[in-house]
Amino acid sequence: MSARRYEPTPVTSDTTEVKILVPGHHEMVSLLGQRDELLKLIESSFSTAILVRGNEIRIHGESAEADKVAYLFEELLGLLDAEQTLTLDSLERTIDMVKTDGGKPTEVLTQAALVHRGKAVRPKTAGQKRYVDAIHSKTITFGIGPAGTGKTYLAVAMAVRSLLGKEVSRIILTRPAVEAGERLGYLPGTLYEKIDPYMRPLYDALMDMMDAEKMAQLIQRGTIELSPLAYMRGRTLNNAFIILDEAQNTTPEQMKMFLTRLGFGSKVVVTGDVTQIDLPSGQFSGLNAAREILTEIDGVGFEFLSAKDVVRHKIVQEIVEAYRRFDESR
Repeated sequence: MSARRYEPTPVTSDTTEVKILVPGHHEMVSLLGQRDELLKLIESSFSTAILVRGNEIRIHGESAEADKVAYLFEELLGLLDAEQTLTLDSLERTIDMVKTDGGKPTEVLTQAALVHRGKAVRPKTAGQKRYVDAIHSKTITFGIGPAGTGKTYLAVAMAVRSLLGKEVSRIILTRPAVEAGERLGYLPGTLYEKIDPYMRPLYDALMDMMDAEKMAQLIQRGTIELSPLAYMRGRTLNNAFIILDEAQNTTPEQMKMFLTRLGFGSKVVVTGDVTQIDLPSGQFSGLNAAREILTEIDGVGFEFLSAKDVVRHKIVQEIVEAYRRFDESR
């Protein structure tokens, strides 16, 4: 479905016209959206005039801006080639990448971290792609960023992929249990009943990526283990994919204890949001300590996600950004 771009035609000393030939009518409909909703978003995002006639798109405007719009259309056609469905949400992210040189959309949005029952878990932003690439290449990866940036979800997807690909023999998911006034041991019920509220986000991610019956079997056999951080002490974890979630709520001592559990053939992902620390006032976060101590170690990577990487409702991006500005002003 490759688009054909005609050579830019200078209109004035400051403006140019670029033509894009789209292969077929169906592709044009997919590209522009029902009732041209995708085209309208593109037009509102750039200072160019866009004219569609038959299978030809003409882009008229300042040379650099017209070239960006032409590149955007070529990338969108590349996404359609890769059997991606264009939506307003995915188009907004593609436009942002094109405008900010934030990565090549056809490389970012077509990489699958995991495929389950025909549904692919993919990075949706350039920041998420860097995060997934770091998990693949590093022994220990820290994913730091606000809520909704896919830190935990993508880490679990990579863990399931590694397990199914027999790169590891088990998955270990852990979180610090920061209770409101009661120690975990005093809570009623079995161990799993006690930790269930803390581990629920990890359960939810797992349930999106494998059949419930299969997941239950793997948990029962210990192939997938969900455990509070306190239960990691004294262990050596070989041939495992280990995820520490909500790491901003660890103390420096807990973080050191956790990281030194790493055994042979294992991979670690540590996720956290340093703006949501629930430790007692005055207690330094182990995640912040790790940022200061470990940055120079080979095999350890830090990836920082931002409001631009939030993949929930668009208003969540605005909420995250508003709180960031508020915190900076204090």
